[in-house]
Amino acid sequence: MIPSLKQLRYICAVAEYKHFSKAAAACFVTQSTLSAAIQELESQLEVVIFERNRKSVLITPLGEQLVQQARVVLGEVEDFISLAKTRQDLLSGELRLGVIPTIAPFLLPNLLNELRAQYPRLKLYLKEDLSAQLVQQLQQGQLDLLILAFPYPVQQMEQITLFKDDFLLCLPPGHQMEKLDQVRQQQLKGEKLLLLEEGHCLRDHALEACSLKSADTDLVYEGSSLHTLVQMVANGLGVTLLPEISLRSDILGDTRLQLRPFKKENVSRDIGMAWRKSDPRREDYHLLGDFVTRHHR
Repeated sequence: MIPSLKQLRYICAVAEYKHFSKAAAACFVTQSTLSAAIQELESQLEVVIFERNRKSVLITPLGEQLVQQARVVLGEVEDFISLAKTRQDLLSGELRLGVIPTIAPFLLPNLLNELRAQYPRLKLYLKEDLSAQLVQQLQQGQLDLLILAFPYPVQQMEQITLFKDDFLLCLPPGHQMEKLDQVRQQQLKGEKLLLLEEGHCLRDHALEACSLKSADTDLVYEGSSLHTLVQMVANGLGVTLLPEISLRSDILGDTRLQLRPFKKENVSRDIGMAWRKSDPRREDYHLLGDFVTRHHR
């Protein structure tokens, strides 16, 4: 018995949403259709992939392995399709690009018009989401390419670095460090540091870049976006770290907040791209990476 691609997509969707109804909606089928297909798969393989009860859906240990393998298979199917497209001109046809929220609104607006003018046959579809979700969708073949902040674990993926994105310290008016032209990492110890909520890799990158541990500062994980953090700082709730790339969107507005660079220290994150190693469009992705590097400022 050979599982169908639909069945593989269904089990991946249930594993992602932990909910049969939401998974069915994401797959554009009824819940009964999805459930029946998964039950048939489990019966034919004589395995249990999901434990079902009224409150939750749990993945069995074997189910976890099968879902991971299903993602690989779905990704390779997409690469099979991509191989057929390699006869086209470079950067032409459809390209599904995933970008994290702390990059997308600051990098893409300046690039898209120029990209469209230079490569008019490229049909770019954008998806903005957190790193973990984007990597999973890339593994499953739902996306072709990601723009992420590194370091971030991307197994079985090829990755390249595009540019460095420095962090700047954002201070409320009147803060004691406002008098300094530059600040040092150690001066953040004891400060009330505002960072993004769980799931945003920017939080981890900021702490790692500043060589800080949770015990070094009074950490507050309340921001859902960089714009939220700016408003929190403006209201005197603490200080934050902003990536330099965010400043091009006038993120500070009329808040009168102050920005200070770090003194002789590499306080930054790497912006880069990742794709499946098996994807045959490697040349396209390097070409797009070169384009982003040249035009990102």
